[in-house]
Amino acid sequence: MAEGNNQKLKILYLLKILMEKTDETHSITMTEILSSLKLYGITAERKSIYSDMENLRTFGIDIIGEKENKTYYYHIGNRQFELAELKLLVDSVQAAKFLTAKKSRELIKKIEGLASKYEASKLQRQVYTAERIKTANENIYYNVDQIHMAIGSNVQITFQYFNWDVNKRQVLRKDGALYRVSPWALSWDDENYYLVAFDSEEDKIKHFRVDKMLHIELAKEHREGDERFRQFDMGAYARKMFGMFDGEEEMVKILCRNYLAGVMIDRFGKDVTMVKRDEDSFYVNVKVAVSGQFLAWVIALGEGAKIVGPESVVHRMKKEIERLARQYSEE
Repeated sequence: MAEGNNQKLKILYLLKILMEKTDETHSITMTEILSSLKLYGITAERKSIYSDMENLRTFGIDIIGEKENKTYYYHIGNRQFELAELKLLVDSVQAAKFLTAKKSRELIKKIEGLASKYEASKLQRQVYTAERIKTANENIYYNVDQIHMAIGSNVQITFQYFNWDVNKRQVLRKDGALYRVSPWALSWDDENYYLVAFDSEEDKIKHFRVDKMLHIELAKEHREGDERFRQFDMGAYARKMFGMFDGEEEMVKILCRNYLAGVMIDRFGKDVTMVKRDEDSFYVNVKVAVSGQFLAWVIALGEGAKIVGPESVVHRMKKEIERLARQYSEE
């Protein structure tokens, strides 16, 4: 780019220098600013830089100038994101199983661009955490984009759905036949991304792991299930699905020791009904999708929790306990 064109971009390069090289604990002098601008092929007088800084302040950039031993030092004060917020974003990207390792690195690099080079190094240290399991589906961004597009356009989608076999190969479900559903919502649950949709053939709400969806296409037909989703509560749906495993919905009564009160609130929310039984225990009545995952969750709570109703669910729990006893008694 010619030097003349660079001169026209002086204020933008000034902002770039301040954003990259300064923060609340790192400042830069006017001499250093002028030297940094020269690296971009820009020559400037101090007076014009002062004017550009005022224009940037008017625009909303928090440029702070502080005098120390007859020298002024400049830095960016408040940023759009604080360092703690950027660390939270980095941790979220790292923890997201629905993102591939490659996409995670790309996103984290972009997040680093929101900080100074000094703060970015702190974010980089955040990245070196224990190995986390990541999806292998590189099309996750495309999938999410297609689903949002379908929801915005009020149309159905078709796709193929797969599972992994013991050889770590993708095996298409329904022998590769297309699924056709009406997408209504996306949910992040159990460290995975899920599509919540209406299946008109089965007349029910279903969910699908987004990273296991292939070849998503928008259909011409309008979405169905509007009446079902008009009263749909995504939070309630996620609470009753354990690990997003489906099952028959039941109102289940659980007898709990008092020390499990926090566990119940964490799982079902502060509005969960807890009825005192005696000084040491209470009952909770919760609507859940009764699945093996739900039964395993109750078992994991140990002697502090016991399903007491309805009888059909108690019976199912007894069968599950018998199955486990047989499984672990076999040689």
